Amino acid sequence: MSADLQATAEEELEQALKLSWRQLSSLIPWGDTYVGIAIGGREVEMSRSYLWAEQEGGDILCEVIVYAGESRYDVGGRASSVIVKPET
Repeated sequence: MSADLQATAEEELEQALKLSWRQLSSLIPWGDTYVGIAIGGREVEMSRSYLWAEQEGGDILCEVIVYAGESRYDVGGRASSVIVKPET
């Protein structure tokens, strides 16, 4: 994995975490893949997903993977974080 892929994954995760638990809870599971530009300037694929972290209705796991083509998916940059369900 290259440093620019990891840095891009971390930057994309920052953006992904701007959505709140309340905004996401009705959409889970959800994900998409799109073409973007890595920090180093090359074209990459970015995959973002939101899944239940442990149990449905609980915390949400957000995962981002940035890779340079399908054959390189396994060596892409990866970043993840949990969006904690707010106390009611």
